[in-house]
Amino acid sequence: MPLSVAVLMDPIRAIKIAKDTTFAMLLEASRRGHALLYMEQGDLALHDGEAWARLRPLTVKEDPAGWFTLGEPRWRPLGEVDVVLARKDPPVDAQFLYDTMVLERAQRAGCKVVNDPRSLRDCNEKLFSLDFPQCIVPALVSRDRAELRRFVAEHGEVVLKPLDGMGGRGIFRVKAGDSNLNSMLETLLDGNRNFTVVQKYIPEITAGDKRILVIDGEPVPYALARIPQGDEFRGNLAAGGRGVGIPLSDRDRWIVAQVAPELVRRGLRFVGLDVIGDYLTEINVTSPTGVRELDAQFGINIAGLMFDAIEAR
Repeated sequence: MPLSVAVLMDPIRAIKIAKDTTFAMLLEASRRGHALLYMEQGDLALHDGEAWARLRPLTVKEDPAGWFTLGEPRWRPLGEVDVVLARKDPPVDAQFLYDTMVLERAQRAGCKVVNDPRSLRDCNEKLFSLDFPQCIVPALVSRDRAELRRFVAEHGEVVLKPLDGMGGRGIFRVKAGDSNLNSMLETLLDGNRNFTVVQKYIPEITAGDKRILVIDGEPVPYALARIPQGDEFRGNLAAGGRGVGIPLSDRDRWIVAQVAPELVRRGLRFVGLDVIGDYLTEINVTSPTGVRELDAQFGINIAGLMFDAIEAR
């Protein structure tokens, strides 16, 4: 049965369709005959406590010269929409959190939101992995410079990162005794106003930072290993990493099995786990990517698996 599928995303005119996972989802929805609707952050509103959105009919096609067409906008209750794909990229700032509050009201009115808005709000991508201590390396989250420096001294070589970044931005690799450590901490802590994450460095990053996609608790059988290039230690594609598809290892599947029940419980239906070597490092819930690259390398249709799960429910 055709559904109405609305997407909340960053401006569609600025995406790179060859790599954009949201675009893959929209193409699949279109192929299935679902009616597409488009909105950005400024299109959400509450009318007497009811979630509304300024929605524009959307058509998409696999054409780099012109991949979308938008119709005239119209305000309507989001409870009338069957599915909302919440695909706004980080940062998870105050406006993002307010968006989840509007979407939560839409969900109460009968709209299915992917991923669950409360979990988008609660599950910080850098902190959520700490719920699974059996899967992670030693880590500390703190605003206290002395504690962070103590952790660096204890573990010798670490990675520092902010709580709200994406694409490798603001991530530092540092060794104990490095004269740049104070400057890095000043940048990240911003006068002790910001929490900073420090994790023990995992040397296996040279083989790739694996992105494992999980749909309704089930892993896609291939991971995208994002391999650092040159003298860069970050594997993020946005930081110049090279994406290579690889089959999941037994350890990868074990990590998924540890995490999956909680993902399902929280309504996190499309998630990207980041795994380096044998360790879980992040759980991406806002707008996980990697679909286009894996589809191209293995001839699969990951967005199709996601819509199979949506339609089944």
